[in-house]
Amino acid sequence: MQAPRHIGIDLHRDKFTCCVRWENGRNYLTDWKLADLPAFVKKLRPSDEIAVEVTGNTRLFRDAVAPHVKRVVAVDPNQFKVISHSVKKTDPNDARNLALYVAKDLLPEVRMKDKTRAQLASLTQTRDTLVKLRTALKNKINNILSAHGHHLEKEALSSAKTLNEILVVRFDPMVKLELEVMVEEIRSLNQRIAKLEKAIADEGKLAAYFGIVPRVSKSNETEHTGRITKRGSKLGRTALVQCALIAQRYSPYLKRYYEKLKARRGTGKAIIALARKLLGIIYRTLKNKWVFEDSPNFVLAEAA
Repeated sequence: MQAPRHIGIDLHRDKFTCCVRWENGRNYLTDWKLADLPAFVKKLRPSDEIAVEVTGNTRLFRDAVAPHVKRVVAVDPNQFKVISHSVKKTDPNDARNLALYVAKDLLPEVRMKDKTRAQLASLTQTRDTLVKLRTALKNKINNILSAHGHHLEKEALSSAKTLNEILVVRFDPMVKLELEVMVEEIRSLNQRIAKLEKAIADEGKLAAYFGIVPRVSKSNETEHTGRITKRGSKLGRTALVQCALIAQRYSPYLKRYYEKLKARRGTGKAIIALARKLLGIIYRTLKNKWVFEDSPNFVLAEAA
């Protein structure tokens, strides 16, 4: 029977350093190009345990090696102080430390998102980036208009009609050119953002992304639901909960829902249920393109 090996991987964009730690404590270091990953996989054993730092291509590495080894541990270097606070910060040293601590089973393991969840998170990040760019362009347009004595409401540039009206106002040629370019870019961004939102606007996926779906465990034919998974975006989940708590102050509908659950199931569970309720309202609003006449009471405006 082959002796168990513990392997530390210091992973980079196009290469990685590998440290194989044998049962007797001896280390064997090698450097690899990421393009040679198939050749590396052929040298692995079913009893190997691998620790790898979390980077942009950790999923690629893990998916390639996981079927061939006993275990793959993904490690956030910011949570692993032996690496993040290391005085001797080198690739071989980091790989050695990962191999040592995976052998001792003392590494803070990161639960990586499944493929669908990771893709959803990436889509959301891209959407947020485009929204920030669009906001910056709108602010620039507002500044130019203000400098020429034209003052708009803060959200006026969200209207296609307003964007069209800007282009017919008389400006100096260079100012007009700048406005035309920014308006065209905003229109393009609107289309791209809408395309991304359509892809992520599935209520179940949204709830899963924010980590506010209950954990489900199965035993034979029995199914139990527990606390929320918390596997989604921590920042997104926090923002959603805070928005829900503010919303229930001004919405009688949400206030009644929250207070009823709070009395029956406690504050913590009521807050999470309130956040899920608000998320469902947000999803249906975006999906159906609703416009509210009275947002606190959720009264729909008459169709134009």
